[in-house]
Amino acid sequence: MVIAELDLENVEHRELTNSEWRYGDGLVPGEPNGGLVNQLSETPARLADYDDSGWPICEDIQEWVSSGFCFGWYRITVTLPEEVDGVSIAGSKVWFHTCIDDYGEVWVDGEIDLAFGESGRGAASGFNAPQRVVVTESAEPGAKHVIACLAVNGPFGRPGGGIFMRFAKLEFEQE
Repeated sequence: MVIAELDLENVEHRELTNSEWRYGDGLVPGEPNGGLVNQLSETPARLADYDDSGWPICEDIQEWVSSGFCFGWYRITVTLPEEVDGVSIAGSKVWFHTCIDDYGEVWVDGEIDLAFGESGRGAASGFNAPQRVVVTESAEPGAKHVIACLAVNGPFGRPGGGIFMRFAKLEFEQE
């Protein structure tokens, strides 16, 4: 049962978590061709300790970015508060809930849950599929968590529009 929720688009809720969105263009931001090279084995932008301090602050995650076949990273470091709307969140399960246009990956603290059929958490999802990913099984107020979201425009064969996030929330749940 969800006991509390924070809208990570809401300025006051971001202040409560001492967070701000940053955006980096490309699969590997700052690299030529957006870092898109054949047989690339990984991108460092997914890692928790990746330095995104040079990226611009993203004031509106719902604003279209780029066009055609494009990639981009939305990153946020959240500090879990003591309480949300007067409800203590200590010990609760924390979820990050989003919908990335069009294809999205959600990395939490440098890790992605790809346990298809086991978790059902949708850490990597295609074409506007909502994603709900565990941030932590047991919230500790004051703990910091890095959420890195890769957005890719699609369909890949003829992408339209640009990339953006439809919404982004932290949900606190207790059984």
